Amino acid sequence: MGLGRATRSLAGRNRVDCGVLGLRASAGLLVLVRRRVSSSQVAAVGDRVIDVRQLRKSYGGIERLHGISFSVERGEIFGFLGTNGAGKTTTIEILEGYRARDGGEVSVLGTDPAHAGRNWRNRIGLVLQESELNPVYTVRETVAMFSRYFTQPTDLDATIMSAGLADKAGERVGRLSGGERRRVDVAIGLVGDPDVLFLDEPTTGLDPAARRGMWALIEGLRREGKTVFLTTHYMEEAQRLADRIVILQAGAIAAQGTAEQLSAALGHATRITFLAPPRIGPAQVSAAVGTSVEQDGRRLGFRSDQAQRDLTALLRWAEEHGVELTDIRVSPPTLDDVFVQLAVSAGDPPDDSP
Repeated sequence: MGLGRATRSLAGRNRVDCGVLGLRASAGLLVLVRRRVSSSQVAAVGDRVIDVRQLRKSYGGIERLHGISFSVERGEIFGFLGTNGAGKTTTIEILEGYRARDGGEVSVLGTDPAHAGRNWRNRIGLVLQESELNPVYTVRETVAMFSRYFTQPTDLDATIMSAGLADKAGERVGRLSGGERRRVDVAIGLVGDPDVLFLDEPTTGLDPAARRGMWALIEGLRREGKTVFLTTHYMEEAQRLADRIVILQAGAIAAQGTAEQLSAALGHATRITFLAPPRIGPAQVSAAVGTSVEQDGRRLGFRSDQAQRDLTALLRWAEEHGVELTDIRVSPPTLDDVFVQLAVSAGDPPDDSP
């Protein structure tokens, strides 16, 4: 009985795995193993682990990637975002060496993925969005089986512990919760100690508690110096985890930078809202804070580029006029605001088109 199989269509990705690494097709590996290499073999551009310049890709004579450029630094969590059809899957498959490009330059760990050999592939870890592992095997048996395909795997128990599964090591995979099964996927991705881990939608389908547990695990990878290439549809997740972010729109980069830089560049100011007595209206508050104030029922609010200054002015005015303000909320700009503004138009082709 095979260990498992990938359930997402990845343009023959499993066949490539088995062909390149010389593994049995029944193994259905979800990660690429690594071999220890000397520091001289890890040459990249400065501290860049991934360097993409003017990447282009066309399908059926129609260009889908329009010369995109970005880089990923060693030891960072890099968020790669975009709606369906933006070109994320195509880009990732090119970075992983599974899809040919039509133009541009790509370097991953100092090597062009289009011409990479086994040694390079042994240094890449891959965690798919969805996977099916044999439900009969225990967590430890599952991770141990995958570890045998690695030249120098990490310590098995330490890997299971780092994935937060120490107390589940003897439990059958089929009896685990969704969040625990996702942790098994991550453990498999880490057991070869990869230099770069491609982490695809790690918390899709997880409940809030399991999602936060996965966030803690990913943050731990950063502390260990791992480089993580993260894709996610949860903007809160990207805002919390990613050191830098690229937002792809219809095959072109619409924005890139930190979450804070993206919000600031698009003019998303902090929003201050509160409940005021019925006798208080927008005009009175506007005169106090010097900007337009909106009203939604009893709740008043305004946007501010200098939240501390304007909040201080608001509270001083309320104190001087004997006005009691309640339920005061200060909401900084979010990545969700940016993403919605840059969302691709409907009707674009799916990004995993062949």
